[in-house]
Amino acid sequence: MEAFGTSNDISSDARTKEFVRRIENLKQEMRAIILAHYYTVPEVQDVADIVGDSLALARAAESTEADVIVFAGVYFMGETASILNPDKLVLMPDDHAGCPLADSCPTEEFRAFKRQYPDALVISYINSTAEIKAESDIICTSSNAERIVRQVSEDKRIIFGPDRNLGGYVMRKLNRKMILWQGYCYVHEAFNWEVVKSAVEAHPGAELIAHPECREDLLQHADFIGSTSGLLEYAGRSSSETFIVATEPGILHEMRKRSPQKTFIPAPKDASQPWSTCTQMKQNTLEKLLRCMESRQPQIVVEESLRQAALKSIRRMLEMS
Repeated sequence: MEAFGTSNDISSDARTKEFVRRIENLKQEMRAIILAHYYTVPEVQDVADIVGDSLALARAAESTEADVIVFAGVYFMGETASILNPDKLVLMPDDHAGCPLADSCPTEEFRAFKRQYPDALVISYINSTAEIKAESDIICTSSNAERIVRQVSEDKRIIFGPDRNLGGYVMRKLNRKMILWQGYCYVHEAFNWEVVKSAVEAHPGAELIAHPECREDLLQHADFIGSTSGLLEYAGRSSSETFIVATEPGILHEMRKRSPQKTFIPAPKDASQPWSTCTQMKQNTLEKLLRCMESRQPQIVVEESLRQAALKSIRRMLEMS
Protein backbone atom coordinates (compact mmCIF):
# COMPACT_ATOMS: atom_id res chain seq x y z
CA MET A 1 0.00 0.00 0.00
CA GLU A 2 1.38 3.39 -0.96
CA ALA A 3 1.96 5.86 1.84
CA PHE A 4 0.02 9.12 1.96
CA GLY A 5 1.79 12.44 2.15
CA THR A 6 1.07 14.56 5.19
CA SER A 7 -0.87 17.81 5.06
CA ASN A 8 2.49 19.61 5.33
CA ASP A 9 4.11 18.09 2.25
CA ILE A 10 1.27 17.82 -0.24
CA SER A 11 -1.34 20.37 -1.22
CA SER A 12 -5.05 19.57 -1.05
CA ASP A 13 -5.36 19.69 -4.84
CA ALA A 14 -2.34 17.45 -5.38
CA ARG A 15 -3.63 15.07 -2.72
CA THR A 16 -7.00 14.83 -4.46
CA LYS A 17 -5.34 14.14 -7.81
CA GLU A 18 -3.20 11.42 -6.22
CA PHE A 19 -6.30 9.80 -4.67
CA VAL A 20 -8.04 9.85 -8.03
CA ARG A 21 -5.02 8.34 -9.80
CA ARG A 22 -4.82 5.48 -7.32
CA ILE A 23 -8.57 4.88 -7.40
CA GLU A 24 -8.48 4.66 -11.20
CA ASN A 25 -5.61 2.18 -11.05
CA LEU A 26 -7.41 0.06 -8.48
CA LYS A 27 -10.57 0.02 -10.58
CA GLN A 28 -8.60 -1.60 -13.37
CA GLU A 29 -6.77 -4.05 -11.10
CA MET A 30 -9.95 -5.12 -9.27
CA ARG A 31 -12.31 -4.99 -12.27
CA ALA A 32 -14.41 -2.73 -10.10
CA ILE A 33 -17.27 -0.35 -10.78
CA ILE A 34 -17.90 2.67 -8.56
CA LEU A 35 -21.54 3.66 -8.05
CA ALA A 36 -22.32 6.96 -6.35
CA HIS A 37 -25.51 8.73 -5.39
CA TYR A 38 -26.17 12.32 -6.43
CA TYR A 39 -26.08 13.36 -2.75
CA THR A 40 -22.44 12.39 -2.21
CA VAL A 41 -19.67 15.00 -2.31
CA PRO A 42 -18.64 16.30 -5.77
CA GLU A 43 -15.19 14.69 -5.84
CA VAL A 44 -16.73 11.25 -5.21
CA GLN A 45 -19.33 11.82 -7.91
CA ASP A 46 -16.58 12.84 -10.34
CA VAL A 47 -14.58 9.63 -9.88
CA ALA A 48 -17.64 7.34 -10.07
CA ASP A 49 -18.46 5.26 -13.14
CA ILE A 50 -22.19 5.78 -12.62
CA VAL A 51 -23.85 8.56 -10.64
CA GLY A 52 -27.56 8.19 -10.18
CA ASP A 53 -30.64 7.99 -8.01
CA SER A 54 -31.69 4.85 -6.16
CA LEU A 55 -33.47 3.26 -9.14
CA ALA A 56 -30.65 3.91 -11.61
CA LEU A 57 -28.07 2.60 -9.15
CA ALA A 58 -30.13 -0.53 -8.40
CA ARG A 59 -30.37 -1.23 -12.12
CA ALA A 60 -26.64 -0.65 -12.53
CA ALA A 61 -25.88 -3.00 -9.65
CA GLU A 62 -28.12 -5.66 -11.17
CA SER A 63 -26.62 -5.49 -14.65
CA THR A 64 -22.92 -4.88 -14.01
CA GLU A 65 -20.33 -7.37 -15.20
CA ALA A 66 -17.70 -5.98 -12.83
CA ASP A 67 -16.21 -8.30 -10.22
CA VAL A 68 -16.35 -5.67 -7.49
CA ILE A 69 -19.03 -3.08 -6.72
CA VAL A 70 -17.92 -0.07 -4.69
CA PHE A 71 -21.01 1.78 -3.52
CA ALA A 72 -20.70 5.38 -2.34
CA GLY A 73 -24.03 6.00 -0.68
CA VAL A 74 -25.82 4.95 2.48
CA TYR A 75 -26.01 1.47 3.94
CA PHE A 76 -29.30 0.29 2.43
CA MET A 77 -27.85 0.97 -1.03
CA GLY A 78 -24.88 -1.30 -0.37
CA GLU A 79 -27.26 -3.92 0.99
CA THR A 80 -29.37 -3.73 -2.17
CA ALA A 81 -26.30 -4.22 -4.34
CA SER A 82 -25.29 -7.24 -2.25
CA ILE A 83 -28.81 -8.71 -2.44
CA LEU A 84 -28.70 -8.46 -6.23
CA ASN A 85 -25.11 -9.74 -6.50
CA PRO A 86 -24.38 -12.43 -3.91
CA ASP A 87 -21.31 -13.63 -5.80
CA LYS A 88 -19.67 -10.21 -6.11
CA LEU A 89 -17.57 -8.32 -3.62
CA VAL A 90 -19.56 -5.26 -2.49
CA LEU A 91 -17.64 -2.53 -0.70
CA MET A 92 -18.67 0.77 0.88
CA PRO A 93 -16.36 3.64 1.82
CA ASP A 94 -18.15 3.94 5.18
CA ASP A 95 -20.48 1.21 6.42
CA HIS A 96 -21.57 3.52 9.24
CA ALA A 97 -23.24 5.81 6.69
CA GLY A 98 -26.76 4.80 7.64
CA CYS A 99 -30.17 6.16 6.74
CA PRO A 100 -32.33 7.55 9.57
CA LEU A 101 -35.43 7.04 7.39
CA ALA A 102 -34.63 3.33 7.07
CA ASP A 103 -33.84 3.15 10.79
CA SER A 104 -37.22 4.69 11.63
CA CYS A 105 -38.93 1.44 10.63
CA PRO A 106 -37.83 -1.32 13.06
CA THR A 107 -38.59 -4.81 11.80
CA GLU A 108 -40.67 -6.09 14.72
CA GLU A 109 -42.74 -2.90 14.87
CA PHE A 110 -43.37 -3.10 11.13
CA ARG A 111 -44.43 -6.74 11.43
CA ALA A 112 -46.93 -5.75 14.13
CA PHE A 113 -48.16 -2.93 11.88
CA LYS A 114 -48.66 -5.39 9.02
CA ARG A 115 -50.66 -7.75 11.24
CA GLN A 116 -53.29 -5.06 11.65
CA TYR A 117 -53.97 -5.23 7.89
CA PRO A 118 -53.49 -8.90 6.92
CA ASP A 119 -55.06 -8.51 3.48
CA ALA A 120 -52.91 -5.52 2.46
CA LEU A 121 -50.17 -5.50 -0.16
CA VAL A 122 -46.94 -4.04 1.21
CA ILE A 123 -45.04 -1.55 -0.95
CA SER A 124 -41.86 -0.30 0.69
CA TYR A 125 -39.58 2.51 -0.37
CA ILE A 126 -36.09 1.36 -1.31
CA ASN A 127 -34.84 3.55 1.57
CA SER A 128 -35.38 0.62 3.94
CA THR A 129 -33.37 -2.16 5.52
CA ALA A 130 -32.97 -5.65 4.04
CA GLU A 131 -35.28 -6.91 6.79
CA ILE A 132 -38.07 -4.53 5.73
CA LYS A 133 -37.56 -5.47 2.08
CA ALA A 134 -38.02 -9.10 3.14
CA GLU A 135 -41.33 -8.12 4.80
CA SER A 136 -42.53 -6.36 1.63
CA ASP A 137 -44.27 -7.48 -1.54
CA ILE A 138 -42.82 -4.79 -3.81
CA ILE A 139 -40.07 -2.19 -3.44
CA CYS A 140 -40.33 1.23 -5.06
CA THR A 141 -38.24 4.36 -5.49
CA SER A 142 -39.34 7.97 -5.82
CA SER A 143 -38.86 7.53 -9.59
CA ASN A 144 -41.31 4.65 -9.94
CA ALA A 145 -43.61 4.74 -6.88
CA GLU A 146 -46.53 6.22 -8.79
CA ARG A 147 -46.10 3.79 -11.69
CA ILE A 148 -46.00 0.78 -9.35
CA VAL A 149 -49.04 1.82 -7.32
CA ARG A 150 -51.00 2.33 -10.56
CA GLN A 151 -50.43 -1.34 -11.38
CA VAL A 152 -52.10 -2.54 -8.18
CA SER A 153 -55.82 -3.28 -8.40
CA GLU A 154 -57.99 -0.49 -6.96
CA ASP A 155 -59.72 -2.94 -4.63
CA LYS A 156 -56.45 -4.02 -3.02
CA ARG A 157 -55.42 -2.27 0.17
CA ILE A 158 -51.83 -1.02 0.24
CA ILE A 159 -49.46 -0.49 3.14
CA PHE A 160 -46.82 2.06 2.09
CA GLY A 161 -43.69 2.77 4.08
CA PRO A 162 -41.52 3.97 5.50
CA ASP A 163 -41.75 7.52 4.05
CA ARG A 164 -45.08 9.18 4.84
CA ASN A 165 -44.38 12.19 2.64
CA LEU A 166 -43.69 10.16 -0.50
CA GLY A 167 -46.68 7.97 0.31
CA GLY A 168 -48.90 11.01 0.82
CA TYR A 169 -47.75 12.51 -2.47
CA VAL A 170 -48.61 9.31 -4.37
CA MET A 171 -51.99 9.15 -2.61
CA ARG A 172 -52.87 12.69 -3.66
CA LYS A 173 -51.57 12.22 -7.18
CA LEU A 174 -53.57 9.04 -7.77
CA ASN A 175 -56.51 9.93 -5.52
CA ARG A 176 -56.00 6.59 -3.79
CA LYS A 177 -55.97 5.87 -0.09
CA MET A 178 -53.04 3.94 1.36
CA ILE A 179 -52.03 2.95 4.88
CA LEU A 180 -48.87 4.89 5.69
CA TRP A 181 -46.00 4.10 8.02
CA GLN A 182 -45.09 7.41 9.66
CA GLY A 183 -41.40 7.70 8.80
CA TYR A 184 -39.72 10.60 7.03
CA CYS A 185 -36.39 11.79 5.63
CA TYR A 186 -34.98 14.47 7.93
CA VAL A 187 -33.37 16.29 4.98
CA HIS A 188 -36.65 16.79 3.13
CA GLU A 189 -38.87 17.11 6.19
CA ALA A 190 -36.82 20.17 7.16
CA PHE A 191 -38.06 22.24 4.21
CA ASN A 192 -40.79 24.58 5.41
CA TRP A 193 -42.78 26.68 2.97
CA GLU A 194 -42.68 29.74 5.22
CA VAL A 195 -38.87 29.69 5.02
CA VAL A 196 -38.58 28.64 1.36
CA LYS A 197 -41.09 31.32 0.37
CA SER A 198 -38.50 33.98 1.21
CA ALA A 199 -36.13 32.48 -1.39
CA VAL A 200 -38.91 32.33 -3.97
CA GLU A 201 -39.78 35.98 -3.35
CA ALA A 202 -36.10 36.96 -3.55
CA HIS A 203 -35.72 35.37 -7.00
CA PRO A 204 -38.66 36.43 -9.19
CA GLY A 205 -39.02 34.13 -12.16
CA ALA A 206 -37.21 31.22 -10.50
CA GLU A 207 -38.92 27.86 -10.52
CA LEU A 208 -39.27 25.93 -7.27
CA ILE A 209 -38.57 22.24 -7.92
CA ALA A 210 -38.99 19.73 -5.12
CA HIS A 211 -38.52 16.07 -4.24
CA PRO A 212 -41.73 14.21 -3.21
CA GLU A 213 -40.17 13.35 0.16
CA CYS A 214 -40.86 17.01 1.07
CA ARG A 215 -43.87 17.95 3.17
CA GLU A 216 -47.21 18.69 1.55
CA ASP A 217 -47.15 22.38 2.54
CA LEU A 218 -44.05 22.85 0.38
CA LEU A 219 -45.13 20.59 -2.49
CA GLN A 220 -48.32 22.62 -2.91
CA HIS A 221 -46.18 25.57 -4.05
CA ALA A 222 -43.70 23.66 -6.24
CA ASP A 223 -43.57 24.29 -9.99
CA PHE A 224 -42.32 20.76 -10.51
CA ILE A 225 -42.18 17.68 -8.26
CA GLY A 226 -39.92 14.78 -9.12
CA SER A 227 -37.39 12.20 -8.04
CA THR A 228 -33.72 13.09 -8.01
CA SER A 229 -33.34 12.05 -11.65
CA GLY A 230 -36.65 13.71 -12.47
CA LEU A 231 -35.46 17.03 -11.05
CA LEU A 232 -32.26 16.80 -13.07
CA GLU A 233 -34.08 16.08 -16.30
CA TYR A 234 -36.66 18.82 -15.74
CA ALA A 235 -34.02 21.44 -14.93
CA GLY A 236 -32.25 20.58 -18.17
CA ARG A 237 -35.28 20.88 -20.43
CA SER A 238 -37.08 23.78 -18.75
CA SER A 239 -36.81 27.21 -20.39
CA SER A 240 -36.29 28.77 -16.95
CA GLU A 241 -32.84 30.04 -16.11
CA THR A 242 -33.07 29.94 -12.30
CA PHE A 243 -34.21 27.14 -9.99
CA ILE A 244 -34.71 26.86 -6.26
CA VAL A 245 -34.04 23.21 -5.50
CA ALA A 246 -35.77 21.54 -2.54
CA THR A 247 -33.74 18.38 -2.09
CA GLU A 248 -30.29 17.46 -0.78
CA PRO A 249 -27.87 20.02 -2.24
CA GLY A 250 -25.42 17.39 -3.50
CA ILE A 251 -27.56 17.24 -6.64
CA LEU A 252 -26.56 20.79 -7.56
CA HIS A 253 -23.15 19.52 -8.67
CA GLU A 254 -24.67 17.44 -11.47
CA MET A 255 -27.23 20.13 -12.31
CA ARG A 256 -24.48 22.70 -12.81
CA LYS A 257 -22.43 20.28 -14.92
CA ARG A 258 -25.38 19.59 -17.21
CA SER A 259 -26.62 23.18 -17.41
CA PRO A 260 -23.72 25.52 -16.61
CA GLN A 261 -25.58 28.51 -18.01
CA LYS A 262 -28.38 28.15 -15.45
CA THR A 263 -28.52 29.16 -11.79
CA PHE A 264 -29.36 26.60 -9.10
CA ILE A 265 -30.12 27.75 -5.59
CA PRO A 266 -30.48 25.29 -2.70
CA ALA A 267 -33.82 25.75 -0.95
CA PRO A 268 -33.13 27.20 2.52
CA LYS A 269 -33.70 25.12 5.64
CA ASP A 270 -33.64 28.08 8.02
CA ALA A 271 -31.70 31.28 8.58
CA SER A 272 -28.94 29.68 10.66
CA GLN A 273 -28.56 26.52 8.53
CA PRO A 274 -29.46 27.48 4.98
CA TRP A 275 -28.74 24.03 3.48
CA SER A 276 -30.54 20.83 4.45
CA THR A 277 -27.71 18.32 4.09
CA CYS A 278 -27.58 14.54 4.46
CA THR A 279 -24.76 14.02 6.94
CA GLN A 280 -24.63 10.32 6.19
CA MET A 281 -24.12 10.76 2.43
CA LYS A 282 -21.28 13.18 3.13
CA GLN A 283 -19.47 10.48 5.13
CA ASN A 284 -18.39 9.07 1.76
CA THR A 285 -15.10 10.86 1.14
CA LEU A 286 -12.50 10.35 -1.56
CA GLU A 287 -9.96 9.13 1.00
CA LYS A 288 -12.40 6.59 2.44
CA LEU A 289 -13.21 5.43 -1.08
CA LEU A 290 -9.53 4.80 -1.76
CA ARG A 291 -8.97 3.11 1.60
CA CYS A 292 -11.87 0.71 1.12
CA MET A 293 -10.59 -0.31 -2.30
CA GLU A 294 -7.05 -0.82 -1.01
CA SER A 295 -8.16 -2.92 1.96
CA ARG A 296 -11.23 -4.55 0.37
CA GLN A 297 -13.09 -3.47 3.50
CA PRO A 298 -15.74 -2.86 4.69
CA GLN A 299 -17.57 -5.58 2.80
CA ILE A 300 -21.38 -5.64 2.68
CA VAL A 301 -22.78 -9.16 2.98
CA VAL A 302 -26.45 -10.03 3.51
CA GLU A 303 -27.19 -13.40 5.13
CA GLU A 304 -28.48 -15.80 2.46
CA SER A 305 -32.00 -16.53 3.77
CA LEU A 306 -32.58 -12.81 4.34
CA ARG A 307 -31.11 -12.03 0.92
CA GLN A 308 -33.46 -14.46 -0.82
CA ALA A 309 -36.49 -13.03 1.00
CA ALA A 310 -35.54 -9.43 0.21
CA LEU A 311 -34.66 -10.22 -3.41
CA LYS A 312 -38.26 -11.09 -4.29
CA SER A 313 -39.60 -7.60 -3.61
CA ILE A 314 -36.68 -5.92 -5.40
CA ARG A 315 -37.13 -8.16 -8.43
CA ARG A 316 -40.82 -7.27 -8.57
CA MET A 317 -39.91 -3.58 -8.60
CA LEU A 318 -37.46 -4.03 -11.45
CA GLU A 319 -40.01 -6.05 -13.42
CA MET A 320 -42.75 -3.43 -12.89
CA SER A 321 -40.59 -0.37 -13.61
